[in-house]
Amino acid sequence: MRSLLPILVSTLGALALSAGLLATPAAAEDIPRLARQGDTTQLLVDGKPFLILGGELGNSSASSLDYLAAQWPTLKALNLNTLLAPVSWDQIEPVEGRFDFTVVDGVIAQARAHDTRLVLLWFGSWKNSMSSYAPAWVKRDTTRFPRARTAEGTALEILSPVSPANQAADAKAFAALMAHLKAVDGERRTVIMVQVENEVGMIPQARDHAAQAEAEFKKPVPPALLKALGKTGSGDWETVFGTGPATEELWQAWSFGRYVEAVAAAGKRAYPLPMYVNAALNRPGAAPGGYPSAGPLPHLFEVWRAAAPSIDLQAPDIYFSDFTRRAAPYDRPGNPLFIPEANNAGKPEAPANALWAFGEHDAIGFSPFSIESVDQPENSSLSKAYALLDTLSPVILANRGQGTMRGFRPPVTFDGAVDDKAQEAVFGDWKLTVGFVDPWTPRDKQDVKTHGGLVIRLSPDEFLVAGAGITLTFASTRPGEIAGIESVREGRYENGVWREGRWLNGDQTHQGRHVRLAPDGLDVQRVRLYRYR
Repeated sequence: MRSLLPILVSTLGALALSAGLLATPAAAEDIPRLARQGDTTQLLVDGKPFLILGGELGNSSASSLDYLAAQWPTLKALNLNTLLAPVSWDQIEPVEGRFDFTVVDGVIAQARAHDTRLVLLWFGSWKNSMSSYAPAWVKRDTTRFPRARTAEGTALEILSPVSPANQAADAKAFAALMAHLKAVDGERRTVIMVQVENEVGMIPQARDHAAQAEAEFKKPVPPALLKALGKTGSGDWETVFGTGPATEELWQAWSFGRYVEAVAAAGKRAYPLPMYVNAALNRPGAAPGGYPSAGPLPHLFEVWRAAAPSIDLQAPDIYFSDFTRRAAPYDRPGNPLFIPEANNAGKPEAPANALWAFGEHDAIGFSPFSIESVDQPENSSLSKAYALLDTLSPVILANRGQGTMRGFRPPVTFDGAVDDKAQEAVFGDWKLTVGFVDPWTPRDKQDVKTHGGLVIRLSPDEFLVAGAGITLTFASTRPGEIAGIESVREGRYENGVWREGRWLNGDQTHQGRHVRLAPDGLDVQRVRLYRYR
């Protein structure tokens, strides 16, 4: 029987054209893509480097166009340039083979009207491990679309990733979505990236025990995985890796990864936007099965990379207080750091986390969750941080991967303890020491976990410093020489051009002893150094 998909996509394209959405597809080099710069990777949008100052909507906020329309005053007050919005399988394919992109088109139209880019989140087979966004025709037919099962045989609300029928149905729907995006957005490029599935993971056990899964678990470990892990030997999973939950999680990660690869590859054949997967991170000490196991977690990074080569990057969703420890493992060669869910919106430490991620790890984007829930958005710290980062973005983007930029913030443990020790960095012949306890504010009046910033070396002797609650001192690495502060200028960037404000060589710098960014507001200063004996 001839597939209905091409006919449906063609028909939908014609409808979109009549609605004024359809545009001539862009040339391949104009499609949003990832490209190397220095020792990192840039996200290019319209052929230019782009920094995602984002916010992710709550799970249901984009499912109603009227509801979403009411959120835009908040979103614009927060100074976002990118909105992360879910697209659910059950909404676009309520009947098998019949696709309805009305809501998707409406989300795109609203984003365009507000000059905002989109990252779309495919809620397909899995969302937070569960299959709650699969269409009713998938949920109800458990014979054709089998569920994962526990070792005791209990069916779970999780589609089994070893089922070819599950995989094919998801891949077909995702390909239809991507083909539609190419038809209606290939020229305008409102959508710049796509997340494939959402926080894939297996709970409450480490792996799927359905009959087909049991058969797959007994098969030999794929050579591609052995090569990726630098592992020798051959045999089934327990022969090669031993028995226990760790091996079960490894197999499950490979199974999830291969499924996601089929979905992503089908989508990329239709429209090759950058694609990523996101991870629900595990608590310290939790055993596989006690958290959403087998997702794109740091200890399974190479498994996912080998299993799903069509995925461009793996990303962490960070809801724990130890932000710096959780983000750093995702900054790897060929895997630029992107944080699609940086805890709930409104957290006071969000500006420090964003500045640190962009400065220290060349992040391509930062995005708190439930962004529409921020109270008094125009006065929020995130709004102020994004306004600052928007003006700094040309300088940040130019310095990514060049070894000229660092980020600073005090580490916080999982239990919330703040390490406020000063940190050091060397830029050429200069050593910078960054303190996080403000010398002019009583200690009990400071929330040190909100302090942080970034430093960019603009020239051999000049630095840009941005942030809040940090104090910098300088030393020369040349023997016998002393570092002095020649000048400190407050100011701002406008369209990439520095507009100078106050000169701060007096009380604000303690007569040339340090550079201080007060805790009570974000600031930008340019510092020029000199040497003397």
